[in-house]
Formats: sequence, C-alpha cells, structure tokens
Amino acid sequence: MISTPGVPFLKGHGTENDFVIIPDPDGRLDLPPETVARLCDRRAGIGGDGLLRVVRSAAHPEAASMVAEAEWFMDYRNGDGSVAEMCGNGTRVFARYLERAGLAGAGELPLATRAGVRRVHIPEDGGDITVGMGAAELAAPDGGGGGITVSVPGHTWPARKVGMGNPHAVVFVQDLAEAGSLHEAPQVLPAVAYPDGVNVEFVVARGPRHVALRVHERGAGETRSCGTGACAVMVAAARRDGADPHRDGAAVTYTVEVPGGRLEITERPDGEIEMAGPAEIVAEGAIDPALLS
Repeated sequence: MISTPGVPFLKGHGTENDFVIIPDPDGRLDLPPETVARLCDRRAGIGGDGLLRVVRSAAHPEAASMVAEAEWFMDYRNGDGSVAEMCGNGTRVFARYLERAGLAGAGELPLATRAGVRRVHIPEDGGDITVGMGAAELAAPDGGGGGITVSVPGHTWPARKVGMGNPHAVVFVQDLAEAGSLHEAPQVLPAVAYPDGVNVEFVVARGPRHVALRVHERGAGETRSCGTGACAVMVAAARRDGADPHRDGAAVTYTVEVPGGRLEITERPDGEIEMAGPAEIVAEGAIDPALLS
C-alpha cells in the first residue's frame, strides 16, 4: 500500500446517492463552499452528490443543543457546497461509516442533523439501515396558499408541498420521461413558496402502494436517489390514495423505486416516517492537501 499524506476520506452511497465522507471528529477542518464543490466535482475531484463531514456534536456549534441526545453530528453539504438541513440516504451512509470505524455498533443510534435528532437502527447482519425521519409537514392539496406549479419545457403540473426537514415539491406525472433531461432545475412557482430552494420529485404509480420517481435536488441536479424525497413522495402518494395513518390508526408502507434502487417507506399513526434501505462504503483514501487549499 502506498502511504499518501493528506486528509482521510471515504466514499459511500445509498441507492447510488453518493457522498464524500470526511471524518473530522474534533471539528478542525475548514470546508468553505468552494472546497466542498471541488471535492464533489466528478471530473476534477472525488465526485459525489454531496459531502458528509463526521463531527462530534460537542465540537460543532449547530449541534450544541443536541449534545445530550446524540454524540455525532452530520454536517451535510450539497454538491455545490451549499448547506442542507438533512439527507436521508446520507444519514444511512453516515451511520454505516460510524459502524465501519468502530464508533457505533448494531442497534439504535441517535444522530444530530440540522433538522434535529434522527434515530437510526443498524442491524447486526449488515443489512438495510432504518432511519426515523420525523414527521412530514404536508401542505394543503392545492400546494398551500395559492397553488404551487412545477414546469419543464412543454409541461406544467400542480405540485404538493411537503417538508421533510428540507423542502420538496411532489408532482404526479403519466410518464417519468415527461420530466425531460433535468439538467436544469425545473421552474417552481410561486418562488416565495420555497425561499431556500426546493427538491422536485416526479412520480408515477407502479402498483398498489408502489411508486417510482425521478428527482432534481437543489445544489446537486438530478440524482440517482433522494431519501427525504422518497419520504415526501410516499406521504403525498398515500394521501392521494386515501391513506392517512393518523386518521386510520394503522401504519402504511410504500415501496419507492429510485433510479439507484428501492427504498421502503413507512408512515406510522404518530406521524413518524421510517425509511429502510442499503448503505455501502466503497472506497477510502487521502485527499491531496492542494485540493483543500
């Protein structure tokens, strides 16, 4: 093995939503947006939809209020370097890293995020990791307030506004190809509905309690998967299908297909959303210090 000086990193993915992982337990690294974007660049950097910085809650000011509940804080950044509140697939990959590094074992694991503490279950057999994603904030069917629309060249649809720690606009379409290339962000109106940007999910039915999606994530473009987006889609699809666990008193589970695989999303009567899916670490190494400067 060649020994290379530099900052350690790992690469991981959850249903092909991929991340650069930077262990920084004591919060000593300065990672400005331009550095994060450089690391996530697929041609000039390591490549990833986003970056997960692994920091002890006690070492990060944004996690100070969660220290008593969670030892570790997930400092998540989008691929363009911007800060994000939460990342569902990233949470599973973050937990898998802690397990691999011997910093967490099988069982229940609380993790601090900008959207609050999330409860994670790591199975003993190395299988799918389950994340408690919190409750969805669901706007009225008209989008809440004056109606939200999503447009791509040649198509405009009404959208459902769903909050999962970060913002989503869910659109039901006849064919996923209608979304187009998604190289550019879809137009979402009114702009004031999402002052911090929005993830847009395009959804088709595949069968009873089974849907498929494509997603454009703010700060990343079209990605192979979006965990919070899959949760937002599940809740919007359940309401469209007439299912409401809080009203009905029974949990409901949907299979959500993403381009990178499948996720199982459950909504419980108390409002908690649980997401189960794979998480893999695929590489590790050291970053040339020049890339960080």
